[in-house]
Amino acid sequence: MRLTISGLPGSGTTTVANLLSREFEMELISAGEMFRQIANAKKLQLAHFNKLAEDNDEFDRQIDELQGKEAMKRDNVIIESRLAGFFVPKADLKIWLKAPSEIRARRIGSREGVAYIDALSAMRDRERSEHKRYEQYYGILLDDLTIYDLVIDSSRWNEKGIVAMIKVAVERVSKNAR
Repeated sequence: MRLTISGLPGSGTTTVANLLSREFEMELISAGEMFRQIANAKKLQLAHFNKLAEDNDEFDRQIDELQGKEAMKRDNVIIESRLAGFFVPKADLKIWLKAPSEIRARRIGSREGVAYIDALSAMRDRERSEHKRYEQYYGILLDDLTIYDLVIDSSRWNEKGIVAMIKVAVERVSKNAR
């Protein structure tokens, strides 16, 4: 089984992917974590690294291609990234988590220990940067959710409720594959 979990910053993709990884005993590949590791290795703040990535597609392309290749090498994996649904075409279930920007900014501010207004501003800058890069590099419009099998509003459900919904979907996919 290959699952993809995607969503905008603060939508809960990392939390849900980690819970699913433990629940199903599946390996987790996180493109966001790969991006953060590269930024840390270069001793750059994430916002600054995003700006650099706008002018140099090498970083994004390296991570995007790597996650797709790694996912296809494995039979039992969860891939968590903004573009996982696009780069893992043979995923058994593609999931998008969404939430209003105000809620996502509150989550990010709480997680990173920054004021709400600062988190909101940084999040919007990051999203503009990513939207621009993904459309420019790949012709991908992040607002188009038609490739996803399941879209869940993470502002309406807690992480356990979201995992429960996904478990039902996984069971149905598994049953239909037999």
